[in-house]
Amino acid sequence: MAAIRSALTTFLGIQHPLVLAPMGGASGGHLAAAVSNAGGLGLVGASYGDPDWMVQQLSLMQDLNKPWGVGLVMFTVAKRFELLHLALEFGPQVVALSFGDARPFIEPIHQANAKVIVQVHDVDQALYALDAGADALIVQGAEAGGHSLRRSSMPLFPAVRDAVGESVILIGTGGIADGRGMAAAMALGMDGVMMGTRFLACDEALPSERVKNRLLHAVASDTVRTRIFDDVRGISWPAEYSGRAIANQFSESWVGNEQAFSLALDELRPQYERALATDDVGTKAIWAGEVADLIKDVQPARSIVEATLKGYADTVAKLGRTL
Repeated sequence: MAAIRSALTTFLGIQHPLVLAPMGGASGGHLAAAVSNAGGLGLVGASYGDPDWMVQQLSLMQDLNKPWGVGLVMFTVAKRFELLHLALEFGPQVVALSFGDARPFIEPIHQANAKVIVQVHDVDQALYALDAGADALIVQGAEAGGHSLRRSSMPLFPAVRDAVGESVILIGTGGIADGRGMAAAMALGMDGVMMGTRFLACDEALPSERVKNRLLHAVASDTVRTRIFDDVRGISWPAEYSGRAIANQFSESWVGNEQAFSLALDELRPQYERALATDDVGTKAIWAGEVADLIKDVQPARSIVEATLKGYADTVAKLGRTL
């Protein structure tokens, strides 16, 4: 596949403007390395920062001769700043930051000769992240799996582009699972795209076949936005965020019944821990986006990258024929 060039590929030194979302518990070292080796940028999803997990997965990246990075959730890592230094010890070229104030992170990341990419969800966050010193931005729409605000990708992408100007490097994410979505995002002002849910259904992703099979049978209407999966894990997300996951028996029991849920938390937390240990998809969260409709099979990461690039080229060619 011929390289697809953009400001993002020049900035990162990669072949294609395609980034793996740093999905916690899913984007481990094998998946990140596979995406980087396919010409994109692989990000290891360190998320909330389990040091043992980080060492295990980041160690897999040390012999990689392609650009790669790590993703961290700021509001938790800010309380254990040594986790940032742990990540930097492995030499990522990129640190992707989400959900929090990037200011304390910028200088140590730059001192480690890594680039800082900050995820934002509205125009004000984009301007704040740039003022803090971000090198590039990930612009996330609410169609995404996992946590976000409420603004959809199609109006958000051009709004951020208009606000920050043409020179800022923007990566669009949320509602993108193939080359058509990639072409649409780039037409709306993005320099590249990040995909998460599509890569959940790939051979190298860490979740079990049971999880992947559940995704294959889900559609967008099967997803639900809620905070209960965070509350039962004891993770204090900022009040403005909720997370999109595939609905299951647990969410059906408690979404809309939050007062009773709060009263039952002490009983529910050990039950949820057991569900995580036993891979009980009827209880545990499977974070997935509205693109669930588009995912019909589990493939190697390289095949997903190649299919996305081909779909992008086909879409651009088709649009060209209409002019």
